[in-house]
Amino acid sequence: MRTNSLLLQSFLSLILLLRIVKPDPDPLQDYCIANSRTPQTFFYNGAPCINPELAKFSHFGTSALSKPGNTRANPFGFNVTLTNTLNLPGINTLGLVLARVDIAPGGLVPPHAHPRASEVTILITGSVLVGFVDTSNRLFTQQLRPGDSFVFPKGLVHFLSNLDSKSPALTLSGLNSQNPGAQLSSLATFASRPAMPDDVLKAAFQINGQDVSKIRRNLGG
Repeated sequence: MRTNSLLLQSFLSLILLLRIVKPDPDPLQDYCIANSRTPQTFFYNGAPCINPELAKFSHFGTSALSKPGNTRANPFGFNVTLTNTLNLPGINTLGLVLARVDIAPGGLVPPHAHPRASEVTILITGSVLVGFVDTSNRLFTQQLRPGDSFVFPKGLVHFLSNLDSKSPALTLSGLNSQNPGAQLSSLATFASRPAMPDDVLKAAFQINGQDVSKIRRNLGG
């Protein structure tokens, strides 16, 4: 009986915790302009604030997303440019990030997940196939045309693929966390440091040792 009582208490506590947990805490003031110049001696979530009396309009604007990114920097043909507390100090503690995603002709933002945020993306130019997989392994996809939007639920694996082999594509995204994180599925499994055991990868993907070595080599692992 005591064990059942403890399990019930733990279950109720977990429900309560899940109901109050949010991606990012709500700010306790109008804004907290990030202080990126003073060295931190105490580390915590977010960045320290400057004196609110020193706030300027320039702290709340940025041109960081105005220029195309280098899609040749990786073998997949994409580049993500993010707002952060360095290029947009006023974003600190607001619980959001903006992202510019450039995809080369025929390029791909490979399957990945954001552990701390949901994402909504809007296609600006091009023709892009997007999709995510839920925890029942159901795939939800849609071909986007300029002006179309699509949402990726928090923590679920998703992708963006440029269907045009001749022209680049551009999307803009918003994520509901100041630090959403991003984990590419392929790199996490085949290019980790230290390397994931070969036997684990062979069993998980039903491949042989040669396949593991080839994939690792192709991904820089």
